[in-house]
Amino acid sequence: MTGRTATARRAIGGLYLCCAGLNAGLVLADPEVYREFAASSYLPFVRSGWDEVVMAHPTAWILLLSLGEVVIGSLLLSSSGRAIRVGWTAVIAFQALLMLVGFGFWLWSIPALALVVPLARHDVRRFREVSPG
Repeated sequence: MTGRTATARRAIGGLYLCCAGLNAGLVLADPEVYREFAASSYLPFVRSGWDEVVMAHPTAWILLLSLGEVVIGSLLLSSSGRAIRVGWTAVIAFQALLMLVGFGFWLWSIPALALVVPLARHDVRRFREVSPG
């Protein structure tokens, strides 16, 4: 499974890089495209925070999000065990936080977490065996 885990990690890293480009391109083409993104959140502070903070300067905030996705993708594509551990942690946190935006995102995030959590555990365990500490 080690080879398959590394392949999956590279695919997920590549997906984050592609999503970074997609999000950056969308917000640069039309900053209002993300206006309704958090409208279906079940948490009032997420809805109001999105409207009052993110949509006050959507280009800047979505470009920062895209930069974060570039960092996550780059960490997963790294050859450093420490960077990969941080990358997996960021992927898990990203997916968990995405669930705050609305129940519709649970349809993506729950299967994504069901896939990445075991992959991350296996990958991190492999790097600990290779280089403890």
